[in-house]
Amino acid sequence: MAKDSYFRKHKEKINEGASEISKTQPQISDEIKAGFEAGSVLLIDKPLHWTSFDAVRKIRNSIRIKKVGHAGTLDPLATGLLIICTGKFTKKINEYMAQEKEYTGSITLGAVTPTFDLESEPEQQKDISGITEEKIYATTVKFTGSIQQVPPIYSAIKKQGTALYELARRGEAVEPEPRTVFIRSFEITEINLPKVYFKIVCSTGTYIRSIANDFGAALGCGGHLSELRRTRIGEFNVNDGMTMEQFLASLQL
Repeated sequence: MAKDSYFRKHKEKINEGASEISKTQPQISDEIKAGFEAGSVLLIDKPLHWTSFDAVRKIRNSIRIKKVGHAGTLDPLATGLLIICTGKFTKKINEYMAQEKEYTGSITLGAVTPTFDLESEPEQQKDISGITEEKIYATTVKFTGSIQQVPPIYSAIKKQGTALYELARRGEAVEPEPRTVFIRSFEITEINLPKVYFKIVCSTGTYIRSIANDFGAALGCGGHLSELRRTRIGEFNVNDGMTMEQFLASLQL
């Protein structure tokens, strides 16, 4: 099943969630604009259904400067910490991207999806009655430390200059190369089957969607990522961040 573009599939939800934010277009002073051009680091709590570029574009248009970028993509179905740099601080993006990440979320057991998350429909339903809490806890050990991980075929990784998700949408054969990632901790915070809730601390380049898929496979019942929130990048915490509404309101001060 080819994955349609996220916008086309979820246009109504995106417009519902972002309509009020999108209507807000603050008029900032030249002094505030100059401050952003000199360089700033913004901690944004990305809304559900927004792409990371949606957030960058909204901020870029609001502060009226071109040099704005983010330090690490969040999928549209994920929320949480997005570091956005402006002006001269865009030089720091690679430094921030390389730092350790922390995520919370849930894995739904008993079915897989082509995208490893809920951007595509669950399939291959399996019985999970034999999955015990002991087995769930024990399986996390396989996903800690240095591990080999195969990224999702629906990802932004490029092959000969083309993103894998573009190749997959065309129906072309896609075989991502395994990569080494480091999982410092994989904690199960709650079990309410079919959902298993987690907190993961990992290196940059880790796909939590792949962990969800592989975790389900290791349990023998399949699984997919059903919720994801990035809570920390290095020393930056989402609790110190702003919603998009709060950021736009701050420009009016």
